[in-house]
Amino acid sequence: MTNVAGHRGLLLVVSSPSGAGKTTLCNRLRAAFPRLGFSVSYTTRRPRKNEQDGVHYHFVDKATFAEMAAADEFAEYACVHGNNYGTSAKLVSDALAEGRDLLFDIDFQGGRHLKRKFQNDIILVFILPPSLVELERRLRSRATDPEEVIARRLRVAREELRHYDEYDYVIVNDDLDRAFDALRAVYVSALHRRERQRHAADAVLSGQQVLRIGSLGDGYRVAPAATFRVASKDGDQE
Repeated sequence: MTNVAGHRGLLLVVSSPSGAGKTTLCNRLRAAFPRLGFSVSYTTRRPRKNEQDGVHYHFVDKATFAEMAAADEFAEYACVHGNNYGTSAKLVSDALAEGRDLLFDIDFQGGRHLKRKFQNDIILVFILPPSLVELERRLRSRATDPEEVIARRLRVAREELRHYDEYDYVIVNDDLDRAFDALRAVYVSALHRRERQRHAADAVLSGQQVLRIGSLGDGYRVAPAATFRVASKDGDQE
């Protein structure tokens, strides 16, 4: 999609400790807003069952990842749980310029790096579990990781939770529907911030008409002010 009437893309970063529910919430948000793009990260982690290359992640070996990092192909990258993760710099720059919104399911390190580079184009949301006890229960209920992996994820979770204050919004995922409503509200609110609607306001003030196109987040197009008539009390148009 090309840029529409000065609309610039928005970067929405969602982070949480493993098991807090960010991936489920991100999937629901994408289902609610089909035109909200998803940043597919590069990773050296091995694919899990049912994960598809290019859909869930771009799976690469460590040598390829190192070459990409050296060539400055990442907007951000970090090592998480012993594996490397990175975001394509070209994907981000193209989305912003073309007015496309992107959703990121990344950790606090990635969110921090993106914030430094794109501070005027980014909203960061941190998802909290209701408790560490509940977080452990969720990790164990997956039945996908061995005990040592679960123990490591719990240790890392304590460190990740300390970074919640680097985020613009914090949502406690004690109830999935309530947490989703909060995440949806954050996204919709961000789209209507004053600085992101300046082009629409300027168009109206200059006598043009702002027309919504597509779904929420797709931007607007500006057309010459339409000629219209208001119905008078006697039914005539004036």
